[in-house]
Amino acid sequence: MVVALVAVGVVGNWYYGDYSLLIRALALVAIAAVAGYVASRTERGQRVITLGREARAEIRRVVWPTRQEATQTTAIVLILILIFSAILWGLDSLLSWFVQMVIG
Repeated sequence: MVVALVAVGVVGNWYYGDYSLLIRALALVAIAAVAGYVASRTERGQRVITLGREARAEIRRVVWPTRQEATQTTAIVLILILIFSAILWGLDSLLSWFVQMVIG
């Protein structure tokens, strides 16, 4: 049933392409709402809803970093990127110089 509703939405949007975009968008939102309701009444839909609720509860338990911790971590990452890029640039330059010496 959900697949049929989605197909009706896609085909209807194409078939009524001459109508206003606002009307077509509202019709697609209405069809999506009906498809979501139908999907939520199935066993799989109930499992997805339960998963969403559990994920939301788990996100609330996460200890998020403070602004200072996030700033310090970002600074460390940027410094390490600069260091490693300098090392890679140096190795690339050295290997490039070596290859030019060997090839002539």
